[in-house]
Amino acid sequence: MDLIGRIRRLHVRDKLSEREIARMTGLSRNTVSKWLRAPVAEAPKYRREARPNKLSAFETALKQALTADARRPKHERRTARALHAEIKAAGYSGGYSAVTDFVRAWRQGEVTCPLSPRH
Repeated sequence: MDLIGRIRRLHVRDKLSEREIARMTGLSRNTVSKWLRAPVAEAPKYRREARPNKLSAFETALKQALTADARRPKHERRTARALHAEIKAAGYSGGYSAVTDFVRAWRQGEVTCPLSPRH
């Protein structure tokens, strides 16, 4: 929303053209003109709906393991690599980075819904 306000100020107050604004901000001209035509109170929506992925079936197992490990001393906790090996043995066919992304999000308190989308 900050960028939309900046674009509107550049256009109205500084009298810059859409092309100049696009060049300054790095956005396409079509995006700049669309944002200038849009109602003031409306913010653009970028969220995609959550869809099941390869990790979705194993999220409960990962959450249980992470919750159990949170109570253990730090040197006894399982690493993301160990958790990946465990769910791989249980039939997970996805990659390691999806597991690390999930573990990182869980530790930061961002994982709440059962089908969390990957970026």
